[in-house]
Amino acid sequence: MRFEDPAAEFVPAVERVFGARPRVLDGSRAVLLGDLKLQLEAGERELWLIERHGVLEHFVAMVPVGGDVEAALREAKELAARG
Repeated sequence: MRFEDPAAEFVPAVERVFGARPRVLDGSRAVLLGDLKLQLEAGERELWLIERHGVLEHFVAMVPVGGDVEAALREAKELAARG
């Protein structure tokens, strides 16, 4: 039996996909890249893209993780690039 924890791989995967070191928030389940917040939710099955404007947050999109956090991050990066 193999146990996988997408949250444990989340921060290093963000660095690989986005090419920048994120600011870690909420015990490694959320990171901040400039004004973009990426947050794992629902038992690490959902990756939320959140735009931050000061203290205000705007939920932009949700990407299903499906066991591969890096693939979800690549899709999130594409969504963020589209604006």
